[in-house]
Amino acid sequence: MTLYTTFNTPFCRMILVGTTDAVSGLHLDTGEGKRAFSIDPAWIRNESAFGDAREQIEAYCSGRLKRFSLALEVEGTEFQQGVWSALQDIPFGEVRTYGEIAAAIGNEKASRAVGMANSNNPLPLIIPCHRVIGADGSLTGFAHGLSIKRRLLEFERQDR
Repeated sequence: MTLYTTFNTPFCRMILVGTTDAVSGLHLDTGEGKRAFSIDPAWIRNESAFGDAREQIEAYCSGRLKRFSLALEVEGTEFQQGVWSALQDIPFGEVRTYGEIAAAIGNEKASRAVGMANSNNPLPLIIPCHRVIGADGSLTGFAHGLSIKRRLLEFERQDR
């Protein structure tokens, strides 16, 4: 049974999806970007099922939490799983380039594929794909829009 809840943060409305055992999705409802999202009618709204996840997200948004520790259930290819694992090693307030992530997973020429894995990340913020930037330091693609990516990075830099 898939559960969901919605709540507001200083950054945007967020929608958590998962089970009573693990979080499998987080949507940043910014109204921007290219990520299409809809709540499946078969999902059950449950405000209490995600207490720990919601508390950690709220603690992150207030600057009290730098790294998430939640039970996650994410589906993806072996390559995507490797990228998402490497993203979780980027410290709060720091950034890495797509090329640096590609090198970290042992495939230096895969920076474009790293970008595609980022765009398919089902748990942005928790798996911090917003911390990945272009080789020239530019803020390139973010499925939820560059405006929130910029805000998240500025927030993390000032709260280090």
